[in-house]
Amino acid sequence: MSIDLSDGTLARVQLLFPGEHQATAIEMIRERCAGNLRIGCKATPESLERIRFAVLKVSCGVLEQLDGAIRLAGLDWRDLLMEAEFAEDPDGHREWWPSSSHASSLERSSR
Repeated sequence: MSIDLSDGTLARVQLLFPGEHQATAIEMIRERCAGNLRIGCKATPESLERIRFAVLKVSCGVLEQLDGAIRLAGLDWRDLLMEAEFAEDPDGHREWWPSSSHASSLERSSR
């Protein structure tokens, strides 16, 4: 079941991934990090943010790592939250933004 990305998720994808990889990252998240996760409530773009931000954080802007993080979310999203350091505070993910130095290094490497 495909679920669109929230504005917050989309903004983080745009900061993390170079332009040529953004569409692939968005599609991976929309299709594979969605209603299949058994989160215990109705899956919406907003209810999925904690898990989706976690897959983005763990990915470090690399598609292969995004794939692995999404696979981990499908197995046990709680393990993913631990890896992303989002497990302790249910709202802590909202404060996470990719660092500007990370986005700058991605921009340089995509040239």
